[in-house]
Amino acid sequence: MSEQPAGRSPAVEYRIEDLAHLSGATVRTIRAYQDRRLLPRPERRGRSNVYGEPHLARLRQIADLLARGYSLASIKELLEAWDTGRGLGGVLGLVAEVDGPWSDERADRITRAELDAAFGGAPDERAVEEAVELGVLERVPGRDDEFLVPSPQELAVAAELYAAGVPLLAVAGHLRELRAQVEHIALRFLEFTTEHVFGRYLAHHPPTDTDTAEAARLVRRLRPLARQTVDAELARAMRTLANRHLRDHLAPGGPPRRDEDPRTVVLPAATVRSVRELVGTENTAAFIAAAAEREVRARTLDALAGGAARAAQDGPDAGEADARES
Repeated sequence: MSEQPAGRSPAVEYRIEDLAHLSGATVRTIRAYQDRRLLPRPERRGRSNVYGEPHLARLRQIADLLARGYSLASIKELLEAWDTGRGLGGVLGLVAEVDGPWSDERADRITRAELDAAFGGAPDERAVEEAVELGVLERVPGRDDEFLVPSPQELAVAAELYAAGVPLLAVAGHLRELRAQVEHIALRFLEFTTEHVFGRYLAHHPPTDTDTAEAARLVRRLRPLARQTVDAELARAMRTLANRHLRDHLAPGGPPRRDEDPRTVVLPAATVRSVRELVGTENTAAFIAAAAEREVRARTLDALAGGAARAAQDGPDAGEADARES
């Protein structure tokens, strides 16, 4: 690493190894970015390449966008817009707004001893691994006896369910099912708001600073609506279904068999959208149910036909021959 002589504006220069160390990228990655034109070419000084602060800043921008889930192709498009005079700041501001907290809950920490005490006092390594895999707990580097708790409320619910007699693995299984259904709800909300609200601001690639600023303002306004809607609908559904559930259990014949109850199945959004376009929103559920039932019946018929064909190939005396041999 070197600096220009006195009398000229100071400009820090890096070798590629220095740049890799400061940016956290590998030398191989830096060269790959250069090949994909994500990174400006370095200056040539004799037999060496020289990098500067713009290269370091660009590498940090790329790392930040990758961490936010952008593909390298999308990053290249954004950076090209930046290089041709269109602002990247608006896009990064919108990304930061979307990445912001979607609840008022704050993460906390819990020691292993506190965790064991909250769940009966006996260590359960399998349950801890399940919780880590689900993200309910996160390991703290260098601390085997401590965990980060992203959602203390979620952990508290699990502790209450366990205290009420629900096995820990059943709690984990329920969370997996619930998470899939909630992610489906979140995806539908995003598709709905993008179609009717955000589409007009994100039509350009990349959008202008004015569009991204307006989109960020709308994110701030609409962020609470998703949770408020789900809270209201969950309260309504719990009130309706809890009363029905209680009546079923108090009925003379007892509760209905579980396989007779309607069950929610999460389907890919693209599948649901295609069916909706084909038969309309009001007929979507009936169409999917009928299609599934037809498939089950077809497979049942195929199995029966296959069994009959195998019996015919064996011949009518196959069973008697087997009996004589035995």
